[in-house]
Amino acid sequence: MQEYFIWNANPVLLELGSLQIYWYGLLFAGSFFIGSQILAWIYKNEGKSSENIDTLFFYVIIGSVVGARLVHCFFYEPSYFLENPLEIVAVWKGGLASHGGVIGFLVTVWLYSRKYTTESYTWLLSRLAIPAALTGSAIRFGNFMNSEIVGTPTDLPWAIVFQRLDNIPRHPTQLYESIIYFLIFISLFLVYRKVKPTFATKVLPALFFLTIFTARFFLEFIKTKQAAYETGLLSTGQMLSLPFMILGLILLIWAFIKDYR
Repeated sequence: MQEYFIWNANPVLLELGSLQIYWYGLLFAGSFFIGSQILAWIYKNEGKSSENIDTLFFYVIIGSVVGARLVHCFFYEPSYFLENPLEIVAVWKGGLASHGGVIGFLVTVWLYSRKYTTESYTWLLSRLAIPAALTGSAIRFGNFMNSEIVGTPTDLPWAIVFQRLDNIPRHPTQLYESIIYFLIFISLFLVYRKVKPTFATKVLPALFFLTIFTARFFLEFIKTKQAAYETGLLSTGQMLSLPFMILGLILLIWAFIKDYR
């Protein structure tokens, strides 16, 4: 009989009296800190002032969390939150949707670009795409520590039993996603280092949207249902991924046309 890896990690890393520090929160915050250091290096590499980076990341964090929460509430559990609207602000109870995080990110970076910098919106998006992929990787590993967003049952030798949920061997989809996003982070950084800055401004957002959301689209086939009302061929996550995939493809074609015509 196949022996499967048993996963039963405590989501809480540290307890200090009534204060609990979760792995998810540490990974989320840590990825933003590392991301700010990466962006500071990029600014220095291009001879630009990084004095407002802390403000930029404050905008990004607020936008990402608010966007992620709203999309989770109204796309994944709409009935519950329409009946209990005050629960929308209870972010500490969990429930963040990555698609909403990206939407919030796009909006707040645009707001920041209008007030705090002379750099273009697309320049900011292109450079932020690199640490954003790293944050995606860290968040999915946080989901693994929480034993959430698990995969469908499988008998593959690397299946994992998430004992906090049940005793069924499943795809560790959080690890799949985390590894893929980390590889995308490395790839975006290498592209940034290889191409000229003007082309990087055009191509990095395109690659970010296309790779991240294409991976998300196909991994959804082996994830458990995230929205109770899902009954169709495509999941909510796949439906939300499609516009970003199309946007990424359009931006990629535009980048090459603009650069080589």
